[in-house]
Amino acid sequence: MKKQIVSFLLLAACAATCVGQVTELPQPKRVAPVKIIFDTDMGNDCDDAMALALVHALQNRAAAELLAVTLTNPDPLAGRLVDAINTFYGRPKIPIGVNPQAPFSRESRFLKIAADYPHDFDPATAPHAVKLLRQTLAKEKDGSVTLVQVGFFTNLAALLESTGDEFSPLSGVELVKKKVKELQLMAGAFGVMGNTNYTLEFNVRFDIRSAQKVAREWPTPMIWSGGEIGEAVPFPAAVVERDFGYVKRHPIYESYQLFRATPHERPCYDLTSVLQAVWPDRGYFGMSVPGRVEVKDDGFTRFTPARESKSKRDRFLVVDKAQAALVRELFAALVTEAPAATVAK
Repeated sequence: MKKQIVSFLLLAACAATCVGQVTELPQPKRVAPVKIIFDTDMGNDCDDAMALALVHALQNRAAAELLAVTLTNPDPLAGRLVDAINTFYGRPKIPIGVNPQAPFSRESRFLKIAADYPHDFDPATAPHAVKLLRQTLAKEKDGSVTLVQVGFFTNLAALLESTGDEFSPLSGVELVKKKVKELQLMAGAFGVMGNTNYTLEFNVRFDIRSAQKVAREWPTPMIWSGGEIGEAVPFPAAVVERDFGYVKRHPIYESYQLFRATPHERPCYDLTSVLQAVWPDRGYFGMSVPGRVEVKDDGFTRFTPARESKSKRDRFLVVDKAQAALVRELFAALVTEAPAATVAK
């Protein structure tokens, strides 16, 4: 009996020690979420919808915070689908700005599904994209906002041209310089470390004047994800067919299949800029040397290294086969993730 009592006391002491050791572990580091304004031409390609789903998945992890969405597709259905997707993911109050003057490139194959999902967006009463950009930037802390542009340059060029208003006395350039940490943009084509065929990328060539203005005047760091990066990371068709089945209807699944049905594997163009914006230090992509991007009159994006351009503002993403394979699996997991209503804001 005495041996049993001694053994029990030893076990109790060990347990107490172990508990004490657990409670003395350092707390995990808390990192502030990346504050994102998402500027998109929703409707021209299904990767915009997938990129928005990725933002929501990252917000579920408290890694991102979606402040606002601004549109460079003038189709009234674009805002409706954005709101439907935001509502599907449990965040129906995210403001959406429109720009009726943005270029219309083509009729969408999937925006019409917005009518089948809950939302309350009315394009007739929605704020203009530039007004929403200024309002959102003005109320955030200095240097705290990451702009993610995955559509045309129309809104950001107009933001640079804007003047003081009820939200801020600053000009557009001054407001961007004060509030924006960096601009992540899916645009252009840069090949392997700047060596490229003469490619005129979609997001640039539909509003070249605006692209030239942004490339010429933007006052903060710019990280470009060229078309070749998204093409290196095609979204798995088998995942599309299988992993959205947790609900009867899913707006991302339907956007993908209506744009171009599987077995097609859509390049993850826009998703790459979202990932780099939120998790820039995890080695998912490589990076070019600093330099300057110039948009030529035909829409070609020419990169000149800093040793020649005397500017270090711009860099562009690069990706090798191992990184591309890793990013492909990461996108497959995050884009298909179910809405997390318990943490949604």
